[in-house]
Amino acid sequence: MTSAPRSTKLPREVEPKSDTPERAAPPHRPAAGNRARFIAAGILLSRAAGLLRDKVVAFYFAASPHGDVWTAALRLPNVLQNLLGDQAIAASFIPVYSRLLAAGRRRDAARFASAVCGLLVAVVAALVVLGMVLAPLLVAVFSAGFLRDASLVAAGQATYDRYPLAVKAARLIFPMTGLLVLAAWAQGVLASHRRFFLSYVAPVLWNASIVAALVLAAGGRRPAASGAETLDRWLLAAATGALVGGLLQLVVQLPLVLRVSGGLRPTLDRRAPGLRRAWRAFLPALLGRGVVQLSLYVDLQLASWLGAGAIAAIGFAGRLYALPISVFAMSVAASELPELARAGGGGEAGAAAIAARVARALRQAAFVICPAVVGFLAFGHPIVGFFRGGAFTAADQLLVYLVLAGYALGLLASTTSRLLQNTFFALGDTRTPARAAGLRLLVSAAASLLLMLPLNRLGIDLLLPSASKPLTLGALGLAAGASIAAWAELFWLRRALTRVLPDLRLPLAAVGRWLGLSVVLALPSLVLWWGVRAAGPAFVLALVPTSYAAVYLGFARWRRAPELELWLGRRGGGGG
Repeated sequence: MTSAPRSTKLPREVEPKSDTPERAAPPHRPAAGNRARFIAAGILLSRAAGLLRDKVVAFYFAASPHGDVWTAALRLPNVLQNLLGDQAIAASFIPVYSRLLAAGRRRDAARFASAVCGLLVAVVAALVVLGMVLAPLLVAVFSAGFLRDASLVAAGQATYDRYPLAVKAARLIFPMTGLLVLAAWAQGVLASHRRFFLSYVAPVLWNASIVAALVLAAGGRRPAASGAETLDRWLLAAATGALVGGLLQLVVQLPLVLRVSGGLRPTLDRRAPGLRRAWRAFLPALLGRGVVQLSLYVDLQLASWLGAGAIAAIGFAGRLYALPISVFAMSVAASELPELARAGGGGEAGAAAIAARVARALRQAAFVICPAVVGFLAFGHPIVGFFRGGAFTAADQLLVYLVLAGYALGLLASTTSRLLQNTFFALGDTRTPARAAGLRLLVSAAASLLLMLPLNRLGIDLLLPSASKPLTLGALGLAAGASIAAWAELFWLRRALTRVLPDLRLPLAAVGRWLGLSVVLALPSLVLWWGVRAAGPAFVLALVPTSYAAVYLGFARWRRAPELELWLGRRGGGGG
């Protein structure tokens, strides 16, 4: 393992100051807990809409060839979104833009944001066109297992050729991802102005558009009575809905972006203040995101060889696994990034301030992630029951639960890593997270291969003799391999960050305390589950996980846990 970097200087300046700096009154600064709450509320609503979308998709496609195509078609063009949006924007755009605002240089900030927008529009338009033209090649590269479907169908060993439909769906979804990249830019502008809720709730429109398109296309018909051609039409309708939803997600943010920024327009101003610094941060961030995308590609490539249903099962489990990360860890990370960028003024005082904010953010996130880990392991099966109905059977439920459990083993590590990555971004260091992502890729590929191959020889009927689908357990090996890699990445990031921030201490005692309490407080709900195990999946889902959450939160409220008080906005959190 390569040694971690010895030191990283805290950033002092964004760019040489403008000749006429503009000092404006700082915007309203909600407390840290309130900011995280606003983001969490927006993400929670968007994720709830996403779960509804997944339930509708599961009803029509489940863990099937069409479910595989839908998951693969969404993931392929999303490489573009993940490379140029999300964390790349967080790493390069938000720190620079936030510092310009903090310095009162609003005119320079507007020039910078306009220049970044113009560059994104130009690059995204070219890549979208290229992606649509090369869709057949990209599907063949990213999902090579689809290429053998035609010969398997001819030999009577498979019932459906996934490759042609995946190409058509990818061509519809590529323009959507371009729009979502621009939506990520808008989100970065709003986050820097401490306006969080709208941009994080905007994906509700994207999810609603997919659901509406799929339901309207199906017209009340059930999947069991529909042939492959009908399912093809439904899937392409859902892809069209995704494209429309991407446009809505961007457009709904633009009025507020224009209002808080004083008016922005796309330009190709290469001399905009801060652009060079952002570009220097963007290149390593792009490399790091490229490694992450390569990791997703490796997972997709491996899963495409595991047989029908594996990719879909990973997709359904991944949505549930990402829920606590998105709602809680991302809300804390997103609310802290602009503040960490402002706090990084250089010297020991800046380092101490950043270390204190990071430690508090880790405790705040651990409070909700620890019970999520225990909840997925203990009650994941009834939680996955949310998808039951239509084509999604008991066999699908069991397989998705096992995959979810495999991912849950790395949930705490992934959450902590996300927060540490944002700390490096605030410090102007995008190289260390890129190296950590490379380590995660290597470990994930090796561990997944070692685990998936023997597990793929085992069928779901080994655990559920009544299963009517020929599903295998190989996807569980991929999920477990990803969790092992998450812990390796966390080890690297923690080691590197403590060299930069010697005062930083991970809140291991708090994590251990909340994990132990989560296990103990899960016992009453386990007993309850045993008593109602014969009831329907909907009843068990409504009762068992809900009772666990109520007991946990009730105990925290009784003990007046500081982390809960922070989430409730009753503590400012030290200068948020």
